[in-house]
Amino acid sequence: MVEKRSETMKKKTYPARYPVKVGFARSVVVGDYVFASGCSGQTLETFKVSSNDVMEQTEVALEKVRGALEETGTTMDHIVKMVIYLTDMEDQPRVEEKCRNYYEVHAPMLIDEPPAQTVLCISALHEPDLLVEIDATAIKKGLE
Repeated sequence: MVEKRSETMKKKTYPARYPVKVGFARSVVVGDYVFASGCSGQTLETFKVSSNDVMEQTEVALEKVRGALEETGTTMDHIVKMVIYLTDMEDQPRVEEKCRNYYEVHAPMLIDEPPAQTVLCISALHEPDLLVEIDATAIKKGLE
């Protein structure tokens, strides 16, 4: 963790392995807000695309979001906003289904109280075989 202070904010970054590989933080905490960087279907171990199946890539992306949030001391139950980037909008129903199934196990509060969400269709992600990327904003306090 790297901590920087300025007159206007206190910022903590949680780099994990990202800065060495791609040059950005896995997550950043500013006050009570946690911003998890976009997580794709690339595994953390090899940085290779996990599968050519959007459901499997979504599972890997959600696991990475969960890990990024847990590093900061919060959980997926505290997600208030999620952005999902898809390379094919036809995949949206399957991705939404995978998210709901994932929440049942790892974030039950999100079943009845889902976060704000934006789904965007983009022409490509940073690797040609990637189909989905997810970023999230969570809050550390005030959800009790």
